[in-house]
Amino acid sequence: MTTTRSGSPAFGRNVTLPAALREFVRHPSPWIIGVLFVGALAARLIVGEWTWADAVVPLVMLAFFPLLEWIIHVFVLHWRPRRVGGLTVDPLLARKHRAHHSDPRDIPLDFIPAPVFVWLVPLLLVITVFVAPRIGLGLTFLTVITALGAVYEWTHFLIHTDYRPKSALYKATWRHHRNHHYRNEHYWFTVTTSGTADRLLRTEPDPDTVEKSPTAKHLHDLRARTEAAGSTRH
Repeated sequence: MTTTRSGSPAFGRNVTLPAALREFVRHPSPWIIGVLFVGALAARLIVGEWTWADAVVPLVMLAFFPLLEWIIHVFVLHWRPRRVGGLTVDPLLARKHRAHHSDPRDIPLDFIPAPVFVWLVPLLLVITVFVAPRIGLGLTFLTVITALGAVYEWTHFLIHTDYRPKSALYKATWRHHRNHHYRNEHYWFTVTTSGTADRLLRTEPDPDTVEKSPTAKHLHDLRARTEAAGSTRH
């Protein structure tokens, strides 16, 4: 039986959604995002003063979210270590994402690393209070972005378990992200949608035209690629 590594007893191919949910809530990021969402929603309801902008902002954020996923995946998570002024610039998110590609079955690596929230939560609060034109609209932004974050965490986590897709939408999303890991990591960057931004930005090729790569999960591992290329030639 294929198992999924985690801090809890592993579950196999017959994993159910309740079992997946029990595992999901064992990790820090769903709780951090969830508490922030509940707090933002409660504060938004208390503040009131609704305007048309409170309906438009969520729609704009929903439309932009696939593109945001793509940008973060390409330019943050797939950041290659660089030497700047004698120092190596290699952010935590990029390091964790490389580890995630090296072992896609390691469930804790599916989640946003907890230390990231040390700066991410204050940043979101600054946008909410000081950047938004009014506090109510800022709280609308915070409610929506945390809801989207929760959906992202759940979707990404579930794809990396042995839960098999039931709906057509989840099946397409599942297949899309699996292609990113097991065909070529330079394609298929969106996670919660079945390739919306990838189609727009031309990073969703026909899977049949992309050879399955034995090193795709080893992100930026040039040594592994060289060894694989050498073994292929021989």
